[in-house]
Amino acid sequence: MEQQGVQYTFSAKVWYSEWYFVSLPKTLASEIREAVGRLEEGWGRLKVTAKTGNSSWKTAIWFDTKHQTYLLPIKAEIRKKEKITADDEVEITLWV
Repeated sequence: MEQQGVQYTFSAKVWYSEWYFVSLPKTLASEIREAVGRLEEGWGRLKVTAKTGNSSWKTAIWFDTKHQTYLLPIKAEIRKKEKITADDEVEITLWV
């Protein structure tokens, strides 16, 4: 999958609340929002390509105003391929 845009890499713990997510570090979320926040769609949605391990996928991150960071959902297909469960620490690369 060809990646375009600005690349950001971070590590975060996977958490579960009806879906599996990682929260971007707040400093990284601020950097992304300052750089490309104008591209957000409804509800703070920002299209991205994400990669963890050997798997990449097109998705979106959503800005959570309560926690002041973006949330990245981890698709079931990706969790299965990469053997990811809640509380795992994962390295994520995003192209925004």
